[in-house]
Amino acid sequence: MKVHKYKTLRTVAVRLRDDLNNHHFVLLYAYNGTGKTRLSMEFKDISKKRKKNPQADTLYYNAYTEDLFHWNNDLENDTRRYLIINEESSFFEGLKELSLEEKIFNFLERYADFDFKIDYDNWTISFSKGDGSDYIKISRGEENIFIWCLFLAIAELAIDDDGNGPYNWVKFIYVDDPISSLDDNNAIGVASDLAKLLKKGKDKVKVVISSHHSLFYNVMYNELKKIANKSHFLHKNGSNGYVLMPTNETPFFHHVAILSELKRASETKSVNTYHFNMLRSILEKTSTFFGYDDFSNCINGIEDEVLFSRALNLLSHGKYSIYQPMEMNQDNKELFNRILNAFLEKYEFRLPEIFA
Repeated sequence: MKVHKYKTLRTVAVRLRDDLNNHHFVLLYAYNGTGKTRLSMEFKDISKKRKKNPQADTLYYNAYTEDLFHWNNDLENDTRRYLIINEESSFFEGLKELSLEEKIFNFLERYADFDFKIDYDNWTISFSKGDGSDYIKISRGEENIFIWCLFLAIAELAIDDDGNGPYNWVKFIYVDDPISSLDDNNAIGVASDLAKLLKKGKDKVKVVISSHHSLFYNVMYNELKKIANKSHFLHKNGSNGYVLMPTNETPFFHHVAILSELKRASETKSVNTYHFNMLRSILEKTSTFFGYDDFSNCINGIEDEVLFSRALNLLSHGKYSIYQPMEMNQDNKELFNRILNAFLEKYEFRLPEIFA
C-alpha cells in the first residue's frame, strides 16, 4: 500500500487539488488534532495567494464558519436575542438578493423544530418556536445545525449557479467535520443529505470532505463510491510532517495507528521520552475496552509484569512534547521495547504500514 509523506499541510493541500483534477470527490479521514481544519484553510488559500489572478475559488465549512456569526444577547433587558452576521464575508454574497429562507428551512426542518427570520437590512437572524416564544437564544447544538443548513443552502446555490450568479466563483467545496456535536442518527442523516446534494453537483464543483467521525465517513464513502473519488487516511507523523495513505470505508482506528508509530520507533531505535506516554495511553484504552479498572490488567500474566507496570507509572508522568523530543537512555529504550513487544504478543493487533 503506497504511503505519501509531506512536510507541511500546504503540500498536502496541493496534493488534494491534484487529486481533484481527475476525481469528483476526495474523502479524508483524520483524527482530532491532526490539523484537518488548518488543512481546509490551506486548501482554500492556495488560489487566493497565486501570483497571477489571485481569487477565491473554495466555499468551505469548518470550525471557522461558526465564527462568521455572534450573538447579541440584550443583557440589559434580556428580551431580544439575535445572531449577528458578518456581512463582510464572501460567504454571504448572495444572501440578501436571493432570500435564502425557504432553501434553509427545507434542510432545517429535518433536524430542528424552531423557526427563524433573517433581517437583511441589519444583518441579523432571530429565532422563535411554535409556542409563541420570539427572539429566543437557541442552544449551541441548534446553532450549529442552523449554520450547517445555511451552508447547505449556499452550496446548493453554488451548484445551481448558471455562471451569472453571486456564487459563480465557487469551483471547490470543502467540508470539514460538520457533525461534531450530533448523535449517530443525525450523523447518518447529515451524511445522506450532503451526499445527495453533492451528487447533484458532481459535474459543477469538486469536493473535499474530511472527518474524524468514522460513522459519518463510512456513510459518505458508501454514498459516493460509485462516483470517481479518492479516499485517504491522514496521519500526523510526530514532528516529521504528515503521511497520506489510501483507505476504504473502514478507516484505521486511532490506537492502531499509534501502535504502528510506536512499533516503528522501537524498530528504528528512535524511542523518545514521549513514547512512554503514548504507550501508557494505548494500555489505558485497551483496559477500558476490556472493562478493566486499571491499565496494568492488560499486562497480567506477562513476564516481569510488576516491573513493567512500575516503569509505565514512573516514565509516563513527565510532560513530554513531540515538538521537543528527548531521546531515552539505552536502559529505558530496552525496557520500552520489552513492554511494547510483550503487549503486541498478547494482543495480536493488525498494524497498518503507515510509515512504510
